[in-house]
Amino acid sequence: MGYTRVRPGRTERTRSVRRVLWWVLGLNIAVAGAKLGYGVFIDSISVTADGFHSLFDGTSNVIGLIGLSVAARPADRDHPYGHTKYETFASAAVGALLLFAAWEVGSSAVERFGNPGAGPTVDAVSFVVMLATLAVNVAVTTLERREGNRLGSEILRADASHTASDVFVTVGVIVGLAAVRLGMPLADPILGLVVAGFIVRAAYRVLHSAGATLSDTARIDPAEICVAALAVEGVLGCHDVRTRGSSDEVYMDLHVQVDPAATVAEGHAIAERVEKAVCAAFDNVVDVIAHLEPLDDYQLRKTAAQERGGML
Repeated sequence: MGYTRVRPGRTERTRSVRRVLWWVLGLNIAVAGAKLGYGVFIDSISVTADGFHSLFDGTSNVIGLIGLSVAARPADRDHPYGHTKYETFASAAVGALLLFAAWEVGSSAVERFGNPGAGPTVDAVSFVVMLATLAVNVAVTTLERREGNRLGSEILRADASHTASDVFVTVGVIVGLAAVRLGMPLADPILGLVVAGFIVRAAYRVLHSAGATLSDTARIDPAEICVAALAVEGVLGCHDVRTRGSSDEVYMDLHVQVDPAATVAEGHAIAERVEKAVCAAFDNVVDVIAHLEPLDDYQLRKTAAQERGGML
């Protein structure tokens, strides 16, 4: 037994998501290049740090593109569950790079506290560059969120949220530049530390998400799954529910209990209906295996013990 969901239109949807990611990647690289280049030119830690933050927005686009390409490969003999975890491995690598960038930015800011000097050179061009990049970030966030909702893409919605955080960071950097312009040079390293904190937070989210997938963290409450299974005619009990995978591609197995007098053919038909019903109830479930068991005294005791322990 076992049921794998076939998702119609996935190829065209993948192409559409990929096109959006390529456009966003180009814009993010342009924004990061402008901030990094100008930050180095005026010797501003906060602007340079914001540039690193924007650069990793582009990196997340690359991760999305790689993930879409590799994840699209069908399951094979060596990868019977498919290739989707390659996207998770890549995202974990990005998380590590984010931590390294935060360390570099934070170290530079701390060093500047000990030797503040004259501070960065802030003029009208500084505000033009930052406001222009801010406008691009707002446009990117709006585009990705709209297309993510239209296409039902977790990658685009997540990346839109990442870029939205960059908008708030850039606003803070602009405020810091204004403070430097008013004669407060220490505002620059202070904002550098703030941006480093945002980078650490982004790294934590990336690594936490990757860790949940790689450690096979349960993705759906077993009680909710049992509700869907028990709604199928012929199912008398449900337990031993296990889920794994990414948040938008869940693999599941569960035990369903039926009348001990049911024939093998009847039990098999019930299990198949359960597998299809669970996939219909949860959009992110792509594969279900239902193990059939007779509802006898042993199974009743087993289910009761799991209910007491909070594990169906």
